[in-house]
Amino acid sequence: MSSAINNSSPSTGGAPTNQDKPSTLTPEQQTQREKKLTTLQTSIATLESQTAELEAQLLKTKSQLKNDPSITVRRHIRLLHDYNEIKDIAQGLMGLLADARGERQIDVQRGFGVGDRD
Repeated sequence: MSSAINNSSPSTGGAPTNQDKPSTLTPEQQTQREKKLTTLQTSIATLESQTAELEAQLLKTKSQLKNDPSITVRRHIRLLHDYNEIKDIAQGLMGLLADARGERQIDVQRGFGVGDRD
């Protein structure tokens, strides 16, 4: 009995596979591999360049902001709160005026140029 090792693959009908000999590539396969590698390296370089450009643009945009974004958000919230308080007072006054005139409140609002959705 011989103890020879069989390097053939049963699924390929006995032909050796790349798994059996991973370092053996045909010249065509080597060329394709090098092309893929070059393409990937080019893509990586392009993406790194785009990332650097976007980071520079972000820094430029941040430097042009007048205030820190969190300060701006807090200011907007305060202004909205003030606006809502003033609006509530104005609606209350228009309601009193409508009662005094015997008109609907919507008619008083329209008389002051306030739209239905305001």
